[in-house]
Amino acid sequence: MAVSSPTNQPAADTLLRIYEQILNEINEGVHVIDASGMTILYNRKMTELEAMKRQDVLYKPLTEVFRFPDGQESTLLTCLQTGKGIRNTRQTYYNGKRKEITTINHTLPLVENGELIGAVEIANDVTKMERLIRENIQEKTGAVYSFADIIGNSAALQDAVANARRAARTSSSILVVGETGVGKELFVQSIHNASQRAARPFISQNCAALPDTLIEGLLFGTARGAFTGAIERPGLFEQAEGGTLFLDEINALSMPLQAKLLRALQEKTIRRIGDTNDRAIDVRIVAAMNEDPVEAIAHQRLRKDLFYRLGVVTLLVPPLRERKEDLPALVDSFTRKYNSLFQMEVTGVSPEVMQFFYQHDWPGNIRELQHLIEGAMNLMGEESLITLEHLPLPLLRRTPASIVPPAEPVYPMPEKEKSLKEVMEEYEASYIRHIVAKHDGNLSHAAHELQISRQSLQYRVKKLGLRRS
Repeated sequence: MAVSSPTNQPAADTLLRIYEQILNEINEGVHVIDASGMTILYNRKMTELEAMKRQDVLYKPLTEVFRFPDGQESTLLTCLQTGKGIRNTRQTYYNGKRKEITTINHTLPLVENGELIGAVEIANDVTKMERLIRENIQEKTGAVYSFADIIGNSAALQDAVANARRAARTSSSILVVGETGVGKELFVQSIHNASQRAARPFISQNCAALPDTLIEGLLFGTARGAFTGAIERPGLFEQAEGGTLFLDEINALSMPLQAKLLRALQEKTIRRIGDTNDRAIDVRIVAAMNEDPVEAIAHQRLRKDLFYRLGVVTLLVPPLRERKEDLPALVDSFTRKYNSLFQMEVTGVSPEVMQFFYQHDWPGNIRELQHLIEGAMNLMGEESLITLEHLPLPLLRRTPASIVPPAEPVYPMPEKEKSLKEVMEEYEASYIRHIVAKHDGNLSHAAHELQISRQSLQYRVKKLGLRRS
């Protein structure tokens, strides 16, 4: 018996109109050609990138509309000829009005029943991206924070600060490891400002913010003629000469680019794209990542040799859940900050809110706390205290009734009076010893149960003088 199609299936022309509307709303240019090289789809963003009207491009051979410099060929036509995808490729060409266009493209073959029927190109405006990079570089050339801006007196934080202060005395490379939102750049800027390089530039770049085709030129610079329209331009290494170059999310770089970075670190030279000469550099490299380096290496997101070269000094910035005793000071700091910005007079948070803060795991760390305070103060009227009803919507499900103090202390009271630091260190040592023994000395399993990184557990075992059984 034949199976009929669903009665609510939209008609083909309706689907086509939906697809066309979606394509015209996305922020990337989309250009599709058929097997003969004729344009059959050209979305609104592509008309903006190439400064062309749809009627001047649609249903016309690509080579009749666009011109490509000598020695270069359309990535669309190349994909059509080879049947292979081309990713993250920079292309400079001319539209029908002889205007130069530069884009970064993903170009993919279109195949139906094993037959190549066309090719699609997804393009981004690299000219605009590079202009934004140049305009924003000035915002990245100053370090404004110092160690005095790092808030908290917890043992975990003070150990990290002490290690960072010691590292500031030298020019060795540093790898800062910590979860998203713990304040890694705060540590990096503080190191720069406490070092002998403080009077020199501080340049910061997030390696995950741009594709490799842009980040390579941004880091190492370009030589005139490296590609069409290329000019002599120093990269971030040269701009940071004598100072500090901070590379955040270093594990986001591709393996080939990590290899080029490793060479620059080892040889203390860089070579601009398209150049034949090496240039000596005097730059301190500080890198950061938000995952365990061992896991990043195991999953081939970080070269082992680059890790060894960068991690001459490795700083572990503790997450907020491991330093909750710093919550009152952090809450006070953020409240004062937004009082000044919003012209308010909030005195703090209610006991119920503070209790909720102590119970919360803080997956977003200090950044999450800052945004929580900011969001709550946006919802306040004339009140002087932040209460549970002022918390952002995702947290409003936590009612006051579910946040009640325990009837008795969770942990036994010490036999004699001791400082809070002594009590916490004793309990930490006891609990870590218990969990490590529970897992027969396997630090990876113990760290998983403790919800901390393996490196953090190794540090604590060594610091507390514990022996692995």
